[in-house]
Amino acid sequence: MASFQSQTNCENLFLFLVSVFFLLLSLTPMSAVNSDSAPSSCSKDSGPVVPTIPLLGFLQRVQETALKTYGKSSFDPKDYVDLSLKFNLSTTVEAFDKLPKTANGSVSVKDLDAFIGEYFKGAGEDLVYAEPLDFVPEPHGFLPKVENPEVRAWALEVHALWKNLSRKVSTSVHQHPELHTMLPLPGPVVIPGSRFREVYYWDSYWVIRGLLASKMYETAKAIVINLISLLDTYGHVLNGARAYYTNRSQPPLLSAMVYEIYNRTGDVELVRKALPPLLKEYQFWNSEIHKVIISDAELGNHSLNRYYAMWNKPRPESSTMDKKFASKLLNDCEKQQFYRELASTAESGWDFSTRWMRNPSEFTTLATTKILPVDLNIFILRMEVDIAFFAKVVGENTVAEDFLRASQTRQKAFNSVFWNAKMGQWLDYWLNNNAACEESQTWEAQNQNENVFASNFVPLWIDLFNSDTPLVEKV
Repeated sequence: MASFQSQTNCENLFLFLVSVFFLLLSLTPMSAVNSDSAPSSCSKDSGPVVPTIPLLGFLQRVQETALKTYGKSSFDPKDYVDLSLKFNLSTTVEAFDKLPKTANGSVSVKDLDAFIGEYFKGAGEDLVYAEPLDFVPEPHGFLPKVENPEVRAWALEVHALWKNLSRKVSTSVHQHPELHTMLPLPGPVVIPGSRFREVYYWDSYWVIRGLLASKMYETAKAIVINLISLLDTYGHVLNGARAYYTNRSQPPLLSAMVYEIYNRTGDVELVRKALPPLLKEYQFWNSEIHKVIISDAELGNHSLNRYYAMWNKPRPESSTMDKKFASKLLNDCEKQQFYRELASTAESGWDFSTRWMRNPSEFTTLATTKILPVDLNIFILRMEVDIAFFAKVVGENTVAEDFLRASQTRQKAFNSVFWNAKMGQWLDYWLNNNAACEESQTWEAQNQNENVFASNFVPLWIDLFNSDTPLVEKV
């Protein structure tokens, strides 16, 4: 909360509410216009599919065998795709194929335990501890407005967690990437913790906000450099730094991270380094799969964005679970579309919420690719504003002017497509079922989702909206 101190009290309240409630999952049903519709797509599943490395296919086999062998109790499918090989893949596959198996494909617990112990390093061993060089037990000027000694002691305990969560990619990942699903990264990272053993995209925004409160500017900058390296390599910032996340991104907050660091440090070189990758990320989010044209009631066209993962198979980190849900569906086309919706919902950062379901009582009705989300489009608007600002900082005036115009155009789209004056909120917009087959579609009032989600208030996060006092009071 220290980073909110320069805001007005009114902005404090709204930013706090958005930060807290954005993490909640709404359980309210979808509006009637969407709830009765089955998920649909064009006659066949469309869109790109990013190929994966051979290691992932094998680890999914191990994952499925482990479920049959160990049972559902305490089973985490991610554990098995996070394993690293001790030997090359062909040697490991050969040994796995020789394991005695029952008719249903299970292996005795003793045999599987022995195999995993002999041929794999433990999940998470591909990251090693890294001492954060800019950590001190109590930074100078740390949370100056926190005076209560008990609260201050608690804040310092939270601050100390940065040491526990600091990691770097092991030497083996750099030297033998074919043995790992962990991806090489140039510098240290801060991980979310628990089963999340790698750096994640939008988690890093919240991490950086905390690091800046802790005066750990170099650690915050290193996270950004790592995300930029993923963007340079894959054309987008990955959901997380694992081979099974290359098929999707996450809420695009990289520009916001750079801005927060620059705002505290004045680091022009970071801005200069970040600007070309941010332009690349902007193009990714405005590619054909993510972009949808909406014509409003006055026949004005608005280019807006959706989540759309480049994947139509079970997610490797959750393959056994995804297949179980998909078994309810009748044919391969429906299953492929469901798998794409699963991955796209994971791309949204809201995995999983009834916000994305046509029927809130049936998980297989996920339809994330058919939704223009308020929050995603705010993040992209923020990206446009940030890029305009960064371009001006480094003297790229033409780029600055282009992105200022783009932000103004998107702000108008918010008034036309998302704003609901009666409710005083911005609402997700549901595309018609055949949206994937059309170049554009016409705005219809009934396509707004009138249920209340935390994301309906995310526009208040940025100055373009929270500086409008009458609007803020209405919301």
